[in-house]
Amino acid sequence: MPLNLSEKDQRMLDGSCGEAARLSLSIILRMAEVLEVNELMDISQAHIDGCGLMSDASLEFAETMAKLGGKVSVPTTLNMVPLDLRNWQKQGVPEEFAHKALRMAQAYLDMGCIPTWTCAPYQGYLTPRFGQQVAWGESNAIAYANSVLGARTNRYADFLDLCAAITGRVPKQGLHLIENRKGQVLFRLIDIPEELCSQDIFYPVLGHYIGSITQDRVPVVDGLRAIITSDQFKAFGAAAASAGAVGLYHIVGSTPEAPTLEEALQGAALEQIVDVHLVDLQAAMVDLSTTIKSGQQLDAVILGCPHFSYDEFAQMANWIEASQVSLHPGVFLIVLTSQMSYSLIERSRVLQTITNFGAQIVFDTCVFHSPIVSSGAKVIMTNSGKCAYYGPGAFNAEIIYASLEDCLRSAAAGVVLREERLWA
Repeated sequence: MPLNLSEKDQRMLDGSCGEAARLSLSIILRMAEVLEVNELMDISQAHIDGCGLMSDASLEFAETMAKLGGKVSVPTTLNMVPLDLRNWQKQGVPEEFAHKALRMAQAYLDMGCIPTWTCAPYQGYLTPRFGQQVAWGESNAIAYANSVLGARTNRYADFLDLCAAITGRVPKQGLHLIENRKGQVLFRLIDIPEELCSQDIFYPVLGHYIGSITQDRVPVVDGLRAIITSDQFKAFGAAAASAGAVGLYHIVGSTPEAPTLEEALQGAALEQIVDVHLVDLQAAMVDLSTTIKSGQQLDAVILGCPHFSYDEFAQMANWIEASQVSLHPGVFLIVLTSQMSYSLIERSRVLQTITNFGAQIVFDTCVFHSPIVSSGAKVIMTNSGKCAYYGPGAFNAEIIYASLEDCLRSAAAGVVLREERLWA
């Protein structure tokens, strides 16, 4: 299929815009061929997921592009880097690993990227607007940008995201096009208690259930009448994108492209209808944990996957102040966040409350990419559906999914404590 190239595309392809632009566009064009698309389109923003140092190839690609004179042509934020840039030496990160990570971070900065270093870029600088065409990596960020903000992006893989940022061009297909954003699978909530729908713990469970059925299609949720917070949207999308490959979801009455069920479907026929009962979510809740033995010794708690927001820190501080307890000496409690959220808690009582409790706040990174959690941790709790999904393989440990409050109660007690009342 012949590709329709713009005048700017031709200049990039013949090397007039530099070797990095030529190489980047050639990769974009090859992807267009694979997708059988004959046209490219402009983007006005990018978010790079390829800075996580998944392999030496990640470093080589970034440094090669930088040495070739690569510069991003649109505002471009950066996902987490594989270490805490401020405190990595205190955390015992090996020098050789840190050196590679710092080299890669510098390569992206040399190309003009913005050092946000967060997997939740929608919580801070340069949040895209409704209808804006962007090229984002990082699965939870893609789901949030498409679904909650109404921006337009496909799921851009490592390396392709940088090519899009350098050229400002992507194949014109997929979720960039309104006709591909219609709902395909309808999930009807049938007998879910209203109290449960108002709780944070509900959203990762629902996302896990829906993602496992939907896979890469577009789900529509009907019957959810709660007022959904930004962090609940975040948690839902992260779980759905982990259990499946959800890049866009609609919640009728809550997300911008689904004021009604009819508008979410765009008049198209559904591929599947799923009635969701409480028993289905009870099973999904069980599926998010590899063990549910209350009272067993707890080694670690992981919070902030995706990165903690100011509101989540405030919620954590409120619980600590009300409970008047401190962290058990045998438990490692880590909270992952961005420098943007941290700068807000520095200006309030929240930071002192949380650090006095004994939590360790880690910036810029992720437990799946940075050697933060000890290999000796055999029982880990988390309030993240994404962390619960990937944790067993990543840590070779027992993973227990629970509410934020139960994670904190357990961290203070040193043993697993989990409230089951809401799911009865």
